[in-house]
Amino acid sequence: MSNRMPLNTNGHDLLPKRADDVIVFAEPDEEPFVAGVHWRCATCDERPVYVLRDGAVQVHDPCPYPTGITTEITLDVPSGKLIVTDDLRDVYDVDIDAGASYNTALGKAQVVKAMADLGCAYGPVGNSCPGLYRDGENSYIIASPVGDDDDVPSLPEEDRLAWICTDLWAYSIADFEDWKAKGGTPEDKRLGHHTVVDVAPGTYKFTLHVGERGFDNYAPETVIFAHIERIAPAPTT
Repeated sequence: MSNRMPLNTNGHDLLPKRADDVIVFAEPDEEPFVAGVHWRCATCDERPVYVLRDGAVQVHDPCPYPTGITTEITLDVPSGKLIVTDDLRDVYDVDIDAGASYNTALGKAQVVKAMADLGCAYGPVGNSCPGLYRDGENSYIIASPVGDDDDVPSLPEEDRLAWICTDLWAYSIADFEDWKAKGGTPEDKRLGHHTVVDVAPGTYKFTLHVGERGFDNYAPETVIFAHIERIAPAPTT
């Protein structure tokens, strides 16, 4: 037996396209089967358990991240030099399959934190080719601007410190000297396009927004993937 019913997702991200109702196949004493939804929540990676209640189909347990996930990490930059590119896996690499699916917000957040533990500020940004832009004193953004009718970008070109070629669909940023000390070679042709940016030495907080509910990598306006700010100066010796 199939019916079209309203869907209460209980905070889960399950619908590829927003809809008022879904097709539900239900047999007595069996869990309903819901067509046209994600097999697992695109945020928390949990498989939903559906129940029929009050004329609607509902997910039994709530999503632990109903508004998505904002990921914060810190990066120590004692040298005052950042290497900025898409791929630093020659030095900093983790198993992206070790936790939740990398296709979910939780899986991406887990990889971002694992990379930070190794000394790399990493963030998935799709095939967006963003830039690192100055956004004030000791603060920066990773963003993709849009152009107006005269192709003037929405962010000033003089504020762009690095362009990131996203062959890996991500940005990767590390302290330049830490990267070299761990085996990085600036002349390595496998590194591809990279930029070394001078910043004030210290500890920087990266706030990544791509896991937030409704975030669109390819929105028609300026897309800010991450905010970066220095939260502490480098220790004095």
